[in-house]
Amino acid sequence: MRQVLLNLGEALLSTLLLAGCAGVPGGESPAEVVDLYAQRQVGSTSTPAVDASIGATASEAEQPGASSEPALPPAVTHIQEYPVPAGSHPHDVAPAPDGTVWYTAQHSGALGRLDPTSGATREIPLGSGSAPHGVIVGPDGAPWVTDSGLNAIVRVDPLTEAVTVFRLPYGASRANLNTAAFDGAGVLWFTGQNGVYGRLEPALGTVEVFDAPGGRGPYGIAATPDGTVFYASLAGSHIARIDSVTGAATVIEPPTPNQGARRVWSDSLGRIWVSEWDASQLGRYDPAAGAWEEWRLPGSNPQAYAVYVDELDFVWLSDFGANALVRFDPGTERFEVFPLPSPGAAVRQILGRPGEIWGAESGVDRLVVVRFAGSAGSGAGGYGP
Repeated sequence: MRQVLLNLGEALLSTLLLAGCAGVPGGESPAEVVDLYAQRQVGSTSTPAVDASIGATASEAEQPGASSEPALPPAVTHIQEYPVPAGSHPHDVAPAPDGTVWYTAQHSGALGRLDPTSGATREIPLGSGSAPHGVIVGPDGAPWVTDSGLNAIVRVDPLTEAVTVFRLPYGASRANLNTAAFDGAGVLWFTGQNGVYGRLEPALGTVEVFDAPGGRGPYGIAATPDGTVFYASLAGSHIARIDSVTGAATVIEPPTPNQGARRVWSDSLGRIWVSEWDASQLGRYDPAAGAWEEWRLPGSNPQAYAVYVDELDFVWLSDFGANALVRFDPGTERFEVFPLPSPGAAVRQILGRPGEIWGAESGVDRLVVVRFAGSAGSGAGGYGP
């Protein structure tokens, strides 16, 4: 009976959401919609969400049982793509509190802004030589950008679109800035893949840079609910915890050597989830226990790039090998695979807000959103890709 009710609910949600995505006014290119459940009902050959643990679809994997079973992941209602200007090469994406979505137009030297209601985009130039990589929305509601071309942190005022540039100090040139996160005190921490990490005091406008232990590699960064900052070192194949007072970073080695830790994110319990690019794995580090667990992604050639934990503590990854977004249920230790509509999408980063998972499709100049039902509350802490 539970499965029948779930199927009916999915069909109703799909119908309502598709009715609201008819087209884009004003001559803009329409957003493209793929409704996984509608396709399944009409017999489409598109691959449905897959429970990789037993090789079945998500719906087939659900078995009736006692009330002690872990909660089921919320149903994905549809996947939608939004085109951005050709040649933008959107690298990172950040949904904003006002409903719009920011993205870094890496090849255009601009910060883009998408209105999901109309599909319209606007790109704000960041300056000569700009090559923005990461973007997050800070506690002040403004987008903060790590710009490797400018070798600077950039803030854009969401109301006036005024651009403020905080350049790295002399001696830290060509840091290859990647991503950023705010700690519990409102300090912005950032990574540079050429072997540095640093902090910006927004109130003072001061920037400080530290040499990373192990040298080259700092890439992804995130904060836990208590404000502790961790970063991942891609070339160094480790994660590191930053002491917010001294600025010192302590290396934490995953169990798999040379796994290529690329990005990190925290769940609501402060556990650190890691996308292990070279090992095709998802890792989890529990700081309280000092313990690791790792899971290989499904498929013949998985490539785990981005990782994000949603407000319900389900873990999302982008898989370059499958051209898909993947959801992991920590309770059942099962993966679900959601193929992306466009071939070669290359989602390099994921962020979300309640009921939505956003990705930047750098390979096809589009943004993608996965919408799901039953979202409530707040989960993963901190800011950062």
